[in-house]
Amino acid sequence: MKVSAFVITGFLGSGKTTLILNSVKEHLRDKRVAVVVNEFGEVGLDGSIIEKVYSQVLEISEGCICCKLSQEFESSMVKLIQEYSPQVVVVETSGTSEPFPIMFSLKTVGCSLEGVLCVIDSKNFHRYKDEETAKYQLASSNIVVLNKTDLVSQRELEELEKEVKSIKAKYKLKNMFAKDDKDNPYVIYRAVRGKVPKEVFEGVGSPMEVLRSVESGHGHGLSQRVVRFKDEMPYESLESYLKSLPEQVYRAKGIVKLKELEHPVYVHYVFGDYEIGEPATDYEGESFLVLIGKFSNLEYINSLI
Repeated sequence: MKVSAFVITGFLGSGKTTLILNSVKEHLRDKRVAVVVNEFGEVGLDGSIIEKVYSQVLEISEGCICCKLSQEFESSMVKLIQEYSPQVVVVETSGTSEPFPIMFSLKTVGCSLEGVLCVIDSKNFHRYKDEETAKYQLASSNIVVLNKTDLVSQRELEELEKEVKSIKAKYKLKNMFAKDDKDNPYVIYRAVRGKVPKEVFEGVGSPMEVLRSVESGHGHGLSQRVVRFKDEMPYESLESYLKSLPEQVYRAKGIVKLKELEHPVYVHYVFGDYEIGEPATDYEGESFLVLIGKFSNLEYINSLI
């Protein structure tokens, strides 16, 4: 099964490493986590700090991993996964880099991209908001973290949220699967010292792990529903179902039997983007999807089947 991956992006000094130390460490403590950082600018100084928290840290020593070392990054990722078998990979990009190439590389090496977190320095955003890199860091993310909110007033925070939404709308990445060219859904969190709720990392792991967690009632913060399919589905029907999920569904994971294929396939859905096709050769159970998000209208979701 694919390794889960998160990308942590954000401009210089926004608090990316602090978020890793105060949130990733806390909420993924039951997982084998590999943190990948980049020795470029201020990020390289943090390697020794992160190394004290995680057993494995991969530091790439030259240039920007997002644009100059994509080939080295991919080969290093393959080696890391093969040698240490992490359940989750967290990549902290350089503050001067756009995250999209790293997102693409993670998918290339077989990772399931669970989320792209853009950390915003609430106090100093006005100083760097016109930087093109900052705009595209924000545009590529589906989870926005307004960090250092204790350093600004409520009014300043509300204005910041409006500005973030405006930039997201203007610089958004097109979602090739979404109907009617709708915006990619995203969520905004407010944080102090990079502390975000557990729900940001909800649903990490294989479909069977997520299913067992939901059935045992161990969910935190978000709505979680298991949708079961009794019969084999045509590929087009599954695609149509995924495209029709409301924006309140953030993630979906499962294993589904398709009429066109010999083996069931893994399904991975994050904020409107999805992957279908990796065979689950040893699975013999009923088709299912676990839906995770902030929704209450289960009848509507079931009606989409």
